[in-house]
Amino acid sequence: MNVAVKPSNLIKGASGDWEVVIGLEVHAQVTSHSKLFSGASTEFGGKPDAHVSLVDAAMPGMLPVINEECVRQAVRTGLGLNAQVNLRSVFDRKNYFYPDSPQGYQISQYKSPIVGEGVVEVELEGGHTVTIGIERLHLEQDAGKLLHDQSPTMSYVDLNRCGVALMEIVSKPDIRSSEQAKAYVTKLRSILRYLGTCDGDMEKGSLRADVNVSVRRPGGPLGTRCEIKNMNSISFMGQAIEYEARRQIEILEDGGSIDQETRLYDPNKGETRSMRSKEEAHDYRYFPDPDLLPLEFSEAFVADLKAGLPELPDQKKARFIAEFGLSPYDAGVLVAERERAEFYETVLARLADKARDGKLAANWVINELFGRLNKEGRDITGSPVSAAQLAAIVDLIGQRTISGKIAKDLFEIVWQEGGDPHALVEARGMKQVTDLGAIEKVVDDIIAANPDKVAQAKAKPAAIQWFVGQVMKSSGGKANPQAVNDLLKSKLGI
Repeated sequence: MNVAVKPSNLIKGASGDWEVVIGLEVHAQVTSHSKLFSGASTEFGGKPDAHVSLVDAAMPGMLPVINEECVRQAVRTGLGLNAQVNLRSVFDRKNYFYPDSPQGYQISQYKSPIVGEGVVEVELEGGHTVTIGIERLHLEQDAGKLLHDQSPTMSYVDLNRCGVALMEIVSKPDIRSSEQAKAYVTKLRSILRYLGTCDGDMEKGSLRADVNVSVRRPGGPLGTRCEIKNMNSISFMGQAIEYEARRQIEILEDGGSIDQETRLYDPNKGETRSMRSKEEAHDYRYFPDPDLLPLEFSEAFVADLKAGLPELPDQKKARFIAEFGLSPYDAGVLVAERERAEFYETVLARLADKARDGKLAANWVINELFGRLNKEGRDITGSPVSAAQLAAIVDLIGQRTISGKIAKDLFEIVWQEGGDPHALVEARGMKQVTDLGAIEKVVDDIIAANPDKVAQAKAKPAAIQWFVGQVMKSSGGKANPQAVNDLLKSKLGI
């Protein structure tokens, strides 16, 4: 895919502009109860080697058996990425020795993956959208974990992760900045979580990325790439790309050349360092695994999985905009995380009139609730205000029982003390005053005391807002703003 180079994406070097070219290999742990080729548990944690079957430990004579749920999850992910699902794929042996892989090889897919080309639409700051191509998605086994801090003289191996199913999602080299890379992984993580095919927990290693970085003159041939391994933080990934691009530019501008290699990022020093020379495909001596038949399924199998897909972020965003008149930005904030979208939709379901108050509800969820949660470092799942309580507050505003100002006071009470918003409004006398007779004297007094402001309002009707503010202040925020506005216009002859 050809990606137009935006001037803002170019990096200025001593000898001119450079363009960074980025491709990502995202390893996403498949959500399943058991491993890809064995019945051992995939549960996180547990004592070392507690979740290891004879197959995972590569005992003689043990044969792998494909986990159908992992196949379903891979196909569902492919469909969610608008990708080509291949009805026939092949498992290969990727041969290399490493102590945390007892078989001496990894069962993966090489020339015939389960999913082919797809696309991810990524929205950047400012509403600019880029399309990142997906090269492939294939299934493979994860390795175990080496523990180097248990003994001064030995390394230990924990095989609990060994054999856990991974989806390796390989992007095309379409990414042109660290900002795009971070937005791509964020969007991909969101899609996987909506689908329920990966929990996206980067701290637990459920989602991690290998980042391929090269630089070139704008529009020139691709440069030699370096791969930064095992990034499990979107923020650190952005920092690593920035550092690595600068490192390569400095070498090239000094007349040197880039060695193709695998590197690691050190977040404490903010730099990448060499790990080993980069292997090529032929170094792994791929060949079809003789213990596994080609994986074949029907169009009907794929169609059945497609019919069961949930509404994905882009579809949900378009619906929120169309049904409730939300701005693309607000809709994007609501759908970015599945739990947040579900919270908003629960609020909608409890509104007395969601056609009338859907946009108002979005404003309250984003500005009041999310704002307060972010301020206190809380997640939506730990919100002191439930969707039902927030819907009740929005209903009270929509029905003009309370004003926006009173609603903020009510929100604070519910946040701190809990309770039913309707009952709290009744018990604490928080209803706004809509009886014109009750506020007419207040209006008359303010008009009589401010003849200069009356003249200003008659000359410039927008100045009436000063009177509205004074009346609201006198009534403790309980007067209905619209009723006050109408009464003032009548009294002032505007």
